[in-house]
Amino acid sequence: MRDRLLAGVIVVPFALGLSAGAAPDRGEVAFTFQDPAIVESSGLAVQGGLVLTTNDSGDAGRVFAVDPATGRTVGVTRWSDEPTDVEALAPAGGGEVWVGDIGDNTGSRDSVQVARVPVGRGDRSVDVATYDLTYPHGPADAESLLADPATGRLYVATKSVFGGRLYEAPATLSADAPNRLRPVGDVLPIATDATFLPDGEHLVVRDYSQAAVYGFPSMERLATFRLPRQDQGEGIAVAADGTLLVSSEGQGSDVLRVALPDAVRRALEPTSSPSPSVAPSGGSRSRSGEELPETTDTERPAWPWLLTGAAGLVAVGVLLRSLRTR
Repeated sequence: MRDRLLAGVIVVPFALGLSAGAAPDRGEVAFTFQDPAIVESSGLAVQGGLVLTTNDSGDAGRVFAVDPATGRTVGVTRWSDEPTDVEALAPAGGGEVWVGDIGDNTGSRDSVQVARVPVGRGDRSVDVATYDLTYPHGPADAESLLADPATGRLYVATKSVFGGRLYEAPATLSADAPNRLRPVGDVLPIATDATFLPDGEHLVVRDYSQAAVYGFPSMERLATFRLPRQDQGEGIAVAADGTLLVSSEGQGSDVLRVALPDAVRRALEPTSSPSPSVAPSGGSRSRSGEELPETTDTERPAWPWLLTGAAGLVAVGVLLRSLRTR
């Protein structure tokens, strides 16, 4: 009985997420991964006309460069023999990508790692520096790595049933000492990937069935929208045309193209004239030295708390019943 109860409690959050967020169709297929070695696509990035992905934990440290016109792998970069739990990618520019070895399902890692890895057509093995990241309040699980398109600064969004949090890495990473992350704001529960939009003033965080758009750096949640059905959606990236690409685990899985709904686009439109600090059109924008908020009052969904309360009531009921039968 106890084992069945525990299994039910664990499954419920995923069931609730799928039933609440599932879209009515499979979405537009942008391409299908053709490489049988891509079995657990868990991170997604777009750079230089190629789509980049990496397998979840259990694989060697590899980044696959895929031609979106065919779905075929055109290059593989091997950067590590034994990473711990690779979960995410983020564009780094200059023919490189950030790889996030940031998974921690058991909450036992004193630090997680990121590495800047060269990618592109052709196979290569590289020896790259890794950078340790530490959380201010102890270990946390994460599957989302983002890079600010204006500054290149890295951000990590944690994954939790009760809502995750966005953390900011130092502007310059040290390879010789731990890099302490700083909390910025709250994100939706069970975050499986995230990306900045090209304007650098908004970011999108996804879970298994929906995505939320946040203003940056305020971290105000501006809109939420459903994603197409996927078996286990764990990737999101911005395509060259401004649409979103979303990926799922599984061999031969489809990468779907998602346009921001009109209502979401309207929510992202500026409500006032641009700040004087914003560069003119065509200029480069910088947020160097800008202070980001430590926390936000972003609304968290109520279902995790209701779930916990319900599970507690069930557990109490089971305990009382067992006492009566003694």
